[in-house]
Amino acid sequence: MSQIDLPKLIEIAKTAAKVAGEEIIKIYESGDFSVEAKADDSPLTLADKASHNVIVSYLEKTNLPILSEEGAKIPFEERKDWEYFWMIDPLDGTKEFIKKNGEFTVNIALVNNSKVVLGVVYTPVLKEMFWAVSGEGAFKDGRKLQVNRFGMTESKLKVVASRSHLNADTQEFLDKLDQPEVVSKGSSLKLLMVAEGQADLYPRYAPTMEWDTAAAQIIVEEAGGTVVQKDTTDRVIYNKEDLLNPYFLVSGKTI
Repeated sequence: MSQIDLPKLIEIAKTAAKVAGEEIIKIYESGDFSVEAKADDSPLTLADKASHNVIVSYLEKTNLPILSEEGAKIPFEERKDWEYFWMIDPLDGTKEFIKKNGEFTVNIALVNNSKVVLGVVYTPVLKEMFWAVSGEGAFKDGRKLQVNRFGMTESKLKVVASRSHLNADTQEFLDKLDQPEVVSKGSSLKLLMVAEGQADLYPRYAPTMEWDTAAAQIIVEEAGGTVVQKDTTDRVIYNKEDLLNPYFLVSGKTI
């Protein structure tokens, strides 16, 4: 496929994310499900599946392949020849969904070979829509996003990390900074905090999957930031044989 209509596809993705979010909210508000949330037929499982089904119903009209966390596993032998495909995480932020703190998201990305060229992240509770198209900038509800500019030696840089369980690699990263301020958030919103300028850095030195980051990565990049593999300048790439991400660092614009 040589011709791809990104402006048209971003609108389809935004609509799909919003409608999926509405389906999630119906289940989310259906009662207290903290205990049984991980069992089959639990509200969480139902919400994942409902979101997946809505998104697929919109995206399959584009005639592009779809790779979803909730969909069938597709072997690399088949995937490796895809020029364009959709990568979706119908509900990112399991713990946040169970805690009912609202910090979960719907994530839809379009990947061209190994690079994301379009991304949508929608927050069903807050009804905030983040999106980006390659070369067009990043937006939140129509407002253009811009990462912070900073030097790594500045004091009190805001770093997204988990206060409750910092691993050794993340602690080592923090130890190199001057009085960093640790901020916390759930799901792909961690990357978006950097895209919005609410945080400067997000070291993710723990396992994630490609669908956890694809949509948010292009939003960070189009806002002027970077998402690079740990201790390198190599960007995180997609549609690898193993869909597990390497450890990575999300950063605003360093000067």
